[in-house]
Amino acid sequence: MEIFSDNDLETLLDELESDLVERKQSFKGDTPKKARQAVCAFANDLPNHNQPGVLFIGANDDGSPSQVPITDELLCSLADMKTDGNILPLPVLLVEKRNLKGADMAVITVRPSDMPPVKYSGRIWIRTGPRRAIANAQEERIMTEKRRYKNLPFDLYPIPIAKLSELSRLIFESEYLPAAFAADVLEANDRSYEERLASCKMIVSPPIPTVLGLLTLGKNPQDFLPGATIQFLRINGTELSDPVVDEEKTGGTLANMRAEEKLWAHNRLAIDIVSAPTDTKAYTYPRAAIQQILYNGVLHRTYESSNAPVRVYWFNDRIEITSPGGPYGNVTPDNFGQPGITDYRNPNISDALKTYGFIQAFGRGIATAQKEMEKNGNPKIEFVANQSTVLCTLRKKA
Repeated sequence: MEIFSDNDLETLLDELESDLVERKQSFKGDTPKKARQAVCAFANDLPNHNQPGVLFIGANDDGSPSQVPITDELLCSLADMKTDGNILPLPVLLVEKRNLKGADMAVITVRPSDMPPVKYSGRIWIRTGPRRAIANAQEERIMTEKRRYKNLPFDLYPIPIAKLSELSRLIFESEYLPAAFAADVLEANDRSYEERLASCKMIVSPPIPTVLGLLTLGKNPQDFLPGATIQFLRINGTELSDPVVDEEKTGGTLANMRAEEKLWAHNRLAIDIVSAPTDTKAYTYPRAAIQQILYNGVLHRTYESSNAPVRVYWFNDRIEITSPGGPYGNVTPDNFGQPGITDYRNPNISDALKTYGFIQAFGRGIATAQKEMEKNGNPKIEFVANQSTVLCTLRKKA
């Protein structure tokens, strides 16, 4: 981390407060709370300065010393801001006692985070100029994209507590590899088992399974990713408070996490012998539409910040499919579902789903589902998207 010289710090003290500088007379009253907000804001670095932010304790608004004693107890309290768990991901900061302008001050230097957005007590604080505030949706998206640029997507993160033995070699060699590569390529490949896993992004070195590896090949993926499930409820009525007549929780790998057997058991086949010269048969809901929306939920959900399942609630008049994690990247609540607007929170999971044949082409799932609903005589699918969830509603045909 960059360490400022005394001259640099005194220059910052003399400048107006900005998105890189904040001053506090002491660490009493509500200052501990505001100091943590400032650390969070500096770590988020919304203006993208790529420079440390500095918080001074013991300085007046005009930069002059407030003459507050800088004790070891105070320095320990300031250092606790890093590790008390209120600021997540944990910030990178340096706490120092410095003699500036003839007096002691505490100086907290905060490095921009490699993993924004950073939250303090569940809120994302930012700073633009002297303003410190909670980030709005657009500002949060900007920081999310900064994280994507600086880091691997979460589906390639290693899970340090998982062991190589957690992955099924049988599934990898008999199911995944034949689906992912041509037979002649596999025949000519003399890589070891671990080298093949690494080339498919299932592990990192030393051999530690990634999120993708556990979801694709894991023997018990939910031991490490408890939210990676689908919760199904069949409700006899139109309200969540009505009686539940059937339920199931589906887990396992991506290949098994589909709940299709339960869904098809409740999808009735109707035979029309009146409207046309010949009998016509149609399901209450088109299977392809349910599949596409369900796969979208599994693919685009967040696996990082929520242990909530993908929820499928089947009412008498509609199906509601809720995916944890709001729109990502280029997709916003305003343009969600529009043709050609797509982005991938989990690009490698999408590759695995395509390898297994669960999705045929990227970016066409919603369009395909809407087309199938129209062909079947159902209303258009409705979408409600916010920063935390996406709710898709498929309504019963009249």
